[in-house]
Amino acid sequence: MLDERKSAILRKVVSEHIETGEPVGSSHVVNDEAIGVSAATVRSEMAALERDGYLMHPHTSAGRIPTDLGYRYFVDHLEDRGELDPVRAEQVSEFFTRAHGELNSLLRDTSRLLSSLTDHASVVVGPAHEALIVRSTHVTRLTPTIAMVVVVLSNGVVDKQTFSIPVETFDDDIELANEVLRRHIAGQVFSSMSAPVNSGSEVVDGIVHRCLAALSDQRNHVVDAGDVFIGGAANMAQQFAAVDTVHEILAILEQSLLVVTLLSEVVAKGNSVSIGAENEVESLAECSLVVAPYQVGGEVVGTIGLLGSTRMNYPQALSAVAVVSRRLGEQLAGE
Repeated sequence: MLDERKSAILRKVVSEHIETGEPVGSSHVVNDEAIGVSAATVRSEMAALERDGYLMHPHTSAGRIPTDLGYRYFVDHLEDRGELDPVRAEQVSEFFTRAHGELNSLLRDTSRLLSSLTDHASVVVGPAHEALIVRSTHVTRLTPTIAMVVVVLSNGVVDKQTFSIPVETFDDDIELANEVLRRHIAGQVFSSMSAPVNSGSEVVDGIVHRCLAALSDQRNHVVDAGDVFIGGAANMAQQFAAVDTVHEILAILEQSLLVVTLLSEVVAKGNSVSIGAENEVESLAECSLVVAPYQVGGEVVGTIGLLGSTRMNYPQALSAVAVVSRRLGEQLAGE
């Protein structure tokens, strides 16, 4: 832990470097009235922060820039992660008010929205459709012993499964089973649908349980980690001077499985930000990831994130990711 003065000086250096991209000299720190100490004291404290690994000298510059450790301290001690400014907040609100239609289009447009809010590359990992909310169900008899259940999910996906029924089943029994399913299943998460209480009719209950068993069996044979949608990849070219670095980062963004793994590892560690060498991928040593999962029906179904240089505006990025992830989950849940 840093004492209050060192912490204030480090925050000033990080904030100034994020804004300007230039090394920060002691004169810039002294001019901040909130610091309130002499130039000699600032120089001494900045030298101590450098010795402790929070700051570094780039080349022969008289100023200093944050290290990964300096950025980490800055992020971990943000008192206010910020709110989106009114213009960006209205942009998000208008987007989700107008959003409708097919899931892939929504997720692709969401990635573009997130990128436009921050000028970073954005990543949206879509949910497997098994994680979405059931909007409606309907059972239809196909033959005397075969029925089909049609499930409409909150993203518009239609799932169909056939199952067997006793030959002595009446059409009225199927209609009653439909009524039970409509009352009980609508609004549940597809991946965790529970059986309703007994309806009072063994035949109807049998149809309902066979229906749910068919859907459960289908879910158990589907492996889908969700599609990956990238927005604003071209923004990376504006953040790094080295062409090779840009090419390496763009190559990573083209590898969907690697992108999903990177985001998942950040979430699994309980973090919302991964900085520089923390990414454990050499090509991302100069990058930071800001990540947030999104939920449908109280369950995490996907992840969104931002990828940019370590000099990103962390309060703005954290706020944008938090707001968009919440609104995306609400949109998928039909709220």
